[in-house]
Formats: sequence, C-alpha cells, structure tokens
Amino acid sequence: MNAAISSSAGARLAVPTVPLLVGGEFLQSASTEWRDVINPATQDVLARVPMATASEVEAAVAAAAHAFKTWRKTPIGVRARIFLKYQQLIRDNLKELAVVLTSEQGKTLPDAEGDVFRGLEVVEHAAAIGNLQLGEMANNVAGGVDTYTLLQPLGVCAGITPFNFPAMIPLWMFPMAIATGNTFVLKPSEQDPLVTMRLVELAIEAGVPKGVLNVVHGGADVVNALCDHPDIKAISFVGSTGVGTHVYNRASAAGKRVQCMMGAKNHAVVLPDASKEQTLNALTGAAFGAAGQRCMAASTVVLVGGARQWIPELVEKAKSLRVNAGTEAGTDVGPVISCAARERIEALIASGINQGAHLELDGRNPVVAGFERGNFVGPTIFSNVRPGMRIYDEEIFGPVMVVAGADNLDEAIALINANPNGNGTAVFTQSGAAARRFQEEIDVGQVGINVPIPVPVPMFSFTGSRASKLGDLGPYGKQVITFYTQTKTVTARWFDDDTAHHGVNTTISLK
Repeated sequence: MNAAISSSAGARLAVPTVPLLVGGEFLQSASTEWRDVINPATQDVLARVPMATASEVEAAVAAAAHAFKTWRKTPIGVRARIFLKYQQLIRDNLKELAVVLTSEQGKTLPDAEGDVFRGLEVVEHAAAIGNLQLGEMANNVAGGVDTYTLLQPLGVCAGITPFNFPAMIPLWMFPMAIATGNTFVLKPSEQDPLVTMRLVELAIEAGVPKGVLNVVHGGADVVNALCDHPDIKAISFVGSTGVGTHVYNRASAAGKRVQCMMGAKNHAVVLPDASKEQTLNALTGAAFGAAGQRCMAASTVVLVGGARQWIPELVEKAKSLRVNAGTEAGTDVGPVISCAARERIEALIASGINQGAHLELDGRNPVVAGFERGNFVGPTIFSNVRPGMRIYDEEIFGPVMVVAGADNLDEAIALINANPNGNGTAVFTQSGAAARRFQEEIDVGQVGINVPIPVPVPMFSFTGSRASKLGDLGPYGKQVITFYTQTKTVTARWFDDDTAHHGVNTTISLK
C-alpha cells in the first residue's frame, strides 16, 4: 500500500484514509471531519480525506518555514537534479497514476495519461531552472560601478488546486515553486486527492527534502487559514471564479502575492472557409472531452455565415461519442465528478430549454450498462443561443456545447469581447488575413488558430485574462519565475586607491 493512503481505524476499517504530509512525514489527521472520495462511475467509496485542523495547518506551514532556511541556500544544480529524477519517476509510473486518476475523477484512461503528461512537461521545465532563474548585469553603469539583479525565493508558498486536473495542476504549482528555492504547502481538491498524493510520494522519492513540500486537506477553513497565515508569502489558485475571487481578495489583503486562474466561457469561431471535417472533429473533442470539465473547453461555438449550416453534422459527430466509465476501452465521455455536478448540469440544460434555446441533442439520462449509478451526462448541443440565457452566461462545466450565430467575423469578435471572461478562444479558418485580424482584435488572453484548446507548452506562460484571471502573472512559463521570486537589485563599487581624491559627493549623480 502506498504511504499516501493507509488503513483507518474504527467502523470503516476497510476504507483507507488519506494522510497529511508535514515535515516529510505522512501523518494521520486528528480531524473529526472527513469526506468520502467517491468513484464517479460507480459511487464506490475509495478513501476518506480529512478536513485538517487548524493546528495541522499551522504545523505544515511551520515545517515549510523551517525548511526554507536551508532549502533557499541549496545549490541550483542540486534542485535541478531532483526534478530530473522526478520527471523520470513520473514517466515510469504514468500508467499507474492514470488508473488512480480515472478511478477518482472519472475521465478516460487516455485523457488521464494526458493529464499527467501535461503536468510532466512543467516538471521537465523545472529541471531547467539553472537557465531560468538568471538575473541581469550591467557593467560600468558609472565609473567602477556595476549593477546586477538576483532572483531570490520568497519563502513559504501555497497552492490550492481543483478537481478537474488533479495531476496536471498540482504539477503546475509545487515543482516551479520548489525549484526556485521556495518551500510549499499544497491543498489538493478534497474530491480527488489520491493521484495528487501519489505524485507527492514520488516527489519525496526523487529527493525533495523534509518540510520543503507539505500537504494539507480541507475546505473553506483550510483555504482561509492559508490566505491569512503571515508566514505564507504567495498563493497560487486554480478553480471557480467565486472561490478564486475570495482567495485573491483575502490573501491580497494579508499582503501576499496571489495568482488566481478562474472560470471561463471559451468561444470557438468558425468561418465558412474552415476545413470542415477537421474543424468538426476539433470542436467535438474540445467541447466534450473530459466530460466538458476543462476550464479551457471550447464550450461555445460561434458559426459565421454559411457555417451555420454545419449544425446537423456537428450533432452527428457528437452522437458518435461513446459514454461509459473512464476505465472502459473506447470510452469518449466519462462521468462528471459528482451527483451534485450532474444535477447542476441537468438544471442548466432545463434552463436553456425554458429560455428559448433549441435543444439539438439531449444528453440527459444516458443508459450506461454496468454503471447505472454513475454521474453520466451525454453530449448535449443547443443552437439559437444568445447572451442573457443562463447556458450562455454561466460556465456549465459539463458536456454541453452552446452554438450561437454571427453574420461576419466582426460580429463574432464583438460577441466574444462583450463576454466578461477571457481564458481562451479560437478561430477556424483558412484565411491568414482573417486569423491575424482575429488575434489582433480579440480581447482574450490565449488564442488558438485552428487549435480549439490553446493551452501553451510550459516554455510560454498561461495567459488567461479579464474575469478568468486575477493577478498579473501566470502559473507557468517565464511569468511563474517572476511570481515565485523577488528581484533584488545590487549596485556595487570596489574602490581603487586612485579614487581617494574624489572627495564627498552630495549630488544624486553617481560618478
């Protein structure tokens, strides 16, 4: 049995419990409040996760603060080699990690492997920290004077991660924070912490020292404790807009550096000259993959001009997708994370019907043999959707595509720019001129051209904007080095004997 999961005592002996990680030790929580980790395809209880006590959060932060004293002075090459080993351990255990992820989150096994792999890319980037954490120097800015900058770690940092990418998003956070010399307290989603804890185990195996990485579990009380704690210098958050706004406001008021990646309503614009088959395939996969539980899902399609005639073929593509448990071969759409999520998605579908949208494909109540208790919603498509409808205004976070129309590209751009969110958008066209106009005029942080989910590779920064993001710096790429470091500027002069005659200088000039 993995160290990250151990047997519980008492009435529920057969159900393992998820430990905390404090000061390098996996510890059983003393909490009296626990939550079940449930397989969304079967409703089986996989484990129980504690809502950590205030003293346990305090101990985790204290362990991180103590470890920072030595970790910050650890040579950069030593830090890099830990992540070189870590990325290999993740590769060696990728399929096992995917199985754990699918059991607790529901996405298909191939998609779970992709979840792990996109996080692995950030770990690989962290292993290159020797080339990333470089300052600048100017020689002889004045006579015998040099100025240079140092990118120094902040101290204890914290991360709060969502349920939809329980491998990738934790791997966005703690590797880059630790590689830059900080220590870290991670709060995974309480809905699916098992794969995260397995990744934490592998990080310890790779050589992350005691106290450098710590893990606490919990809900609002733990989140607030991390926001308020005076020893935490920075917080990274990915999740809903409501919670992210709360985290940003509370942690910023406590003097912390904060980045919050939040909700979205991502539009994909289709021009009539787009490559039809490839575009339909891309839209279908981007809207319904991971059961639509992606903050970058292309959930809103804007068909321009003659492309509005493509709806029947889009519906046929969606009908061809197989709804089943993520563990089953050939599955395209797995269950959503919880019964509550399924009920919320179905309520939004009902609202779309009531508000006048046309239901082209109804995915409610699919029959999934052998998994009748699963939280399944099949691919659902609405046309004739417009702003003011709940299915347009709200992030559904389920396998629901909403389709709007536009007469021309300018009208499509205006529609997107009027939406408050700015996480990602895409345009499908074979016109370079149209694509360039779209990328220049669209007010969205991440743009795809014939790419439905334009999440950049880790050499570039994740750049969501407007209501989808709070804080100036993204969670990986060049921006995250700035986020996790403090720039210190040093101006130095070493005197030669022949400068003794210069005398006292009372001006602001440096001679």
